[in-house]
Amino acid sequence: MQFTVVQGDIAAQSADALVNAAGTSLRMGSGVAGALRRGAGGDINEAAMAKGPVDLGEVAVTDAFDLDADCVVHAAAMPHYGDGKATERSIRDATRNALAAADGRGCESLVIPALGCGVAGFDLREGARLICGELDAFEPEHLQDVRFIAYSDDEYATVRAVASEFD
Repeated sequence: MQFTVVQGDIAAQSADALVNAAGTSLRMGSGVAGALRRGAGGDINEAAMAKGPVDLGEVAVTDAFDLDADCVVHAAAMPHYGDGKATERSIRDATRNALAAADGRGCESLVIPALGCGVAGFDLREGARLICGELDAFEPEHLQDVRFIAYSDDEYATVRAVASEFD
């Protein structure tokens, strides 16, 4: 599957599905989750937590509230806050399950961040390589516009360099 790398705030993106970098509790704290929580307004944190906890690598889907999306896919690439770090397997599983959840709902567009990296403690370059591999291998029925989003200049440069290996 083709995908693009973009830079910006995930909460400002317009897509059918936005992917949240979640922990297994699905509590929306800081980083990507915090940006989505602030952008969504309403009760997105409560809606997410009501669907949890989930197993490592699993996903839950909520309404997007005030975000410019139909839904938010909460992908648990890391354990509950403070209970460990993301792993290669959890990043692969969370990415694959997020894609399948959105595609299974008929979504045509999706924005995904560097799951398991940053706060979750996994190396960005290696995490991006895992995510790009899953994006590249996924065979969608509906997804056509998939964007791998990076926030900072450094993160964007790293993700873009890794993604270029998959062109």
